[in-house]
Amino acid sequence: MTYIRIQHPEHFHGLPVHTPAASVPLPAADAVAWRLECDHDEQTDFGVLWQQFLDTVDTARVRALVIGPWWREEYTPFAPVVELIVAHADRFPALRGLFLADVVGEECEVSWLRMCDITPVLEALPLLEEFTVRGCGQEGLGLRPIRHTALKSLRFESGGLPGGLVRAVAASELPALERLDLWFGSSWYGADATVEDIGPVLSGGTFPRLRHLGLQNSEIQDEMAAAVASAPVVAQLETLALSMGTLSDTGGEALLNGQPLNHLSSLDLRHHYLTGPVLDRIRAACAPAVVEGDEAEEDYGDPDDEPERYVAVSE
Repeated sequence: MTYIRIQHPEHFHGLPVHTPAASVPLPAADAVAWRLECDHDEQTDFGVLWQQFLDTVDTARVRALVIGPWWREEYTPFAPVVELIVAHADRFPALRGLFLADVVGEECEVSWLRMCDITPVLEALPLLEEFTVRGCGQEGLGLRPIRHTALKSLRFESGGLPGGLVRAVAASELPALERLDLWFGSSWYGADATVEDIGPVLSGGTFPRLRHLGLQNSEIQDEMAAAVASAPVVAQLETLALSMGTLSDTGGEALLNGQPLNHLSSLDLRHHYLTGPVLDRIRAACAPAVVEGDEAEEDYGDPDDEPERYVAVSE
């Protein structure tokens, strides 16, 4: 099985990510994406770190913010971090990019991240354009339907995305949204979303400016592919990602028998269970679109039983 390693981004919202350090001069406030993280070797908790940031950086010019590990020793819930961001939202009038929980496996598995309802963040930052959230639903990750007129990119990276959150995304009014990525994850870690939950997005009438759609990391990737094959939204897309999940020849044939995909610039199918001939047929049918698909994953389990297939990111 291919191991997908989640890594810290070197750039976010078009800016290099910078983690403040005592021995390093501060860059211009609007020149970097500021990454705040607790150092386990020091005694400063996140609340103190946050206040130091407010006191030393001209936050009125900060354009992007990345929140890394917020605990020092034992894992703690994310809710207090959300409360700090919301309470000081007026200090960040230029903030356009926000990444919550930029945490990698060496720091904490994605399924262990104790998240919360992140709706208040979007409500407090009406000019936010890019919003990325990492974490699993069984630890409290939630969203209520919201109207946000500035948001262009929304991304949830999860090993277990709850259906309620997916339904909330689909019920939200996001007229500027251009990119949507959803990592559905594994039922072992709280993933219970269905194709019906994402139905309003697939209809094409929900997000009129959508140009990229990622329905990824799903145990029902074949069902997702079958729904996409006839989904009206596909006609408006430039890129489509059905990667990281359990896509097999069943889903591949659905794509082949569905609407043309050769208007896309790229179709991402990496981490899949397609056989070579079906993948080759998809590449031929989608040309000149670039079809990204690496070597097929290996089916596990007893050969006489149903194959065992895994999403790329769960725990």
